[in-house]
Amino acid sequence: MKEGSETEKNNLYEKLTEYCRSDFYPFHMPGHKRRLGTFEDPFTFDITEIEDFDNLHHAEGILLEAAQRAARFYGSSETFFLINGSTCGILSAIGAVAPQGRILMARNSHKAAYHAVCLNHLEAVYLYPEQGRGACAGPVAPDTVEEALKKETDIRAVFLTSPTYEGVVSDVKEIARIAHAHGIPLIVDEAHGAHFGMHPIFPESALRQEADVVIQSLHKTLPSLTQTALLHVNGSLVDRKKLRRMLGVYQSSSPSYVLMSSIDQCIRLLEKQGDRLFAAFAENLAHFYEETKELKVLELIRTDDPSKIIISSGSSGLSGREISTILRDRYHLEMEMEAVCYVLALTSVGDTREGFERLARALKELDRELEKTERIRLPERIFRKQDNGKKAQMTIWEAQNAPVERILLAESGGHISGEFIYLYPPGIPLVVPGERIEEAMLRQLLEDKRMGYSLQGMEDYSMEYLWVVKE
Repeated sequence: MKEGSETEKNNLYEKLTEYCRSDFYPFHMPGHKRRLGTFEDPFTFDITEIEDFDNLHHAEGILLEAAQRAARFYGSSETFFLINGSTCGILSAIGAVAPQGRILMARNSHKAAYHAVCLNHLEAVYLYPEQGRGACAGPVAPDTVEEALKKETDIRAVFLTSPTYEGVVSDVKEIARIAHAHGIPLIVDEAHGAHFGMHPIFPESALRQEADVVIQSLHKTLPSLTQTALLHVNGSLVDRKKLRRMLGVYQSSSPSYVLMSSIDQCIRLLEKQGDRLFAAFAENLAHFYEETKELKVLELIRTDDPSKIIISSGSSGLSGREISTILRDRYHLEMEMEAVCYVLALTSVGDTREGFERLARALKELDRELEKTERIRLPERIFRKQDNGKKAQMTIWEAQNAPVERILLAESGGHISGEFIYLYPPGIPLVVPGERIEEAMLRQLLEDKRMGYSLQGMEDYSMEYLWVVKE
């Protein structure tokens, strides 16, 4: 192949190398931010299960000790290393506690929870979040959980996402009390809260609030490699034997020692330097919010987690996608997520003061420019019950295995979807197989598509066609 061919130009390794040598700043995961780590060349210690290095699926030695170290650090009864991300933790937890029947789950859960529902042929009963600030969904209210458990039967577990992608926290302790009063466990997807409880500015972890299973993505907000996560277990409501079996199903049988050592290195770093790192992080966040407090057009939405910097379009008339594009193209600042009315900058102990100052300067400069133009406020949209809140016509498994037909997405109103539709990130389904697509939801999907957002989950990448259930 000739040098300089199109294939050579698109070499992934070369492209990564070039990008990471540039001045683009990562306001996105992973939390090490390409700087806070102690690894040498990973090829030098990429091994398999050889003598003295234990086996993740039958840990008795060094890996067991590492998991026990993580359990002591976080204060859990038992902790498991996850090298397939929080996704495999969610799949394993739901598979262990709800092999059949029904599960009560937050409607704004990650797609992995829906996949677990489908794989276990479960029926999902949804909990809808309260109205939040701006375009962000709020918490799930304990009263909502209590009402659902009194009304519904055969509920095997409660599944909750706290914090949300934007840092909104539910009252986990009260919800755990309600679930336990009904004799069922509470699983908390705390993927975005592995840093909780490590400084007073952050909420307390669900682990300290009596949740039975807590899943955390280390790589999202802490200095650890992508795909690294932890699953913590407390109490006696979860069958540990079933949980281990499910982890063996959903985790690779050839776990990466590079990833496992990254988890252990992260815990060790936090044990030794966590107080110093989080003190500096809190100071950087305080400095950033002070520097940006006079924004007049753009708005910063504060949630329970100040490390999630939510930049609302305010009265600018710009979409989140447009703001993100400006920050990327003009200022070389890469955001974590684009929503219709805001963008999310994910920060961590890996961020530098310089990075925060670059973002503050960019926002102030853009805000001054927008002051001079006449703009309008875009309508704020979050996922509300009335958007697609009628009872599902069939379970996810039934819909995905039913006879289907392919129709234009634009003509899918009133039909039962045979596919997921979601924006990624955050990967929360807007439409779930088995749900009837209401006109309000269809209008939102078509508007998102018009604005340039990628609707994922559909087989048709062009977003023109959707598989629906034949009726």
